[in-house]
Amino acid sequence: MFHIWRTFPWWLLVACAVTGWFMVAIVTDEMYAQILATLAKGIRITIFVTVVSFTLASLLGLLLAVCVLSNSVILRQTARFYIEIMRGIPILVLLFYIAFVGAPALVGLINAITTPLGFEEMQTRDLSLMWRAILALTLGYASFIAEVFRAGIQSVDQGQLEAARALGLTPWQRFRLITLPQAIRTILPPLGNDFIALIKDSSLVSVLGVADITQLGKIYASGSFRYFETYNVVAIIYLIMTVGLSLALRGLERRMRADRDRK
Repeated sequence: MFHIWRTFPWWLLVACAVTGWFMVAIVTDEMYAQILATLAKGIRITIFVTVVSFTLASLLGLLLAVCVLSNSVILRQTARFYIEIMRGIPILVLLFYIAFVGAPALVGLINAITTPLGFEEMQTRDLSLMWRAILALTLGYASFIAEVFRAGIQSVDQGQLEAARALGLTPWQRFRLITLPQAIRTILPPLGNDFIALIKDSSLVSVLGVADITQLGKIYASGSFRYFETYNVVAIIYLIMTVGLSLALRGLERRMRADRDRK
C-alpha cells in the first residue's frame, strides 16, 4: 500500500482535475467559452506551424546528420559549422533575423535567378510572416534534431554494417535496411521531446504577429482586460497539448522497451 502511495502519479491526478475544471468552465461560463472560440483559429495555426516546422526540420536534420558522419571533410565540417552556429542562437533572435534579414535576402536571391528567365519579380511582402516563422523554426530545430539522428545512427552496431558491406549492399541499402530501422528506437524518445519543445517555442511566433494561440490571446486580453481568464485558457491549451503528447511518448517508450525485452 505504501509503495502504491509513493509511485502513484499524483501530478497527473492534479493535471486531470485542472483540465476537468477547464472543461466545466467552458460549458458553464459564457466568458470562458467565448475566449476558447476566439482562440480556436490560433490552435489550428499553432498546430500547423509546429507540424510543418518539425517535418521540415526532421528532413534537414537527417541530412545534416548524414553529412556529419560522411567521409567527406567538406560535408562534415560544413554540417558541423551549421549545427554549432544554429544551436548557439536563441530561437527568438533567429525568428527576428530570418523574418527581417533572411527573408529579404532570400527574395532577392530568388529574383536574381528567376527575373532573367522572364518571371515576375517577387516582393518581400509576398513571403508571409507565418512562413518566415516556419523557416526560422525549421532552421533552428534542424540543428538539434541533427544531433539526435547522429547519436541514433552511431548507436547501431558497426559489426552489422560491416557484414552488410561484405554482402555487397550499397550505402543507401545499408542505411535504409539496417541503420535506420535500428536507430529509430534510439531516436524516437528524444525526437518526441523536441516536438514537444517545438510546440512551446511556437508561441514565440506571436512576436511577428502570427495569429497563433498566444497572439490571439494577447489581442483578446488587451481588448477585454480579462487577462486572468484569457491567459488561464492559453496556458491550459498548451498544457493539454504538451502533457498529452508527453504521456503518449512515455507509453510508446514503455512499449518499445517491452518489445525489446521480449526479443
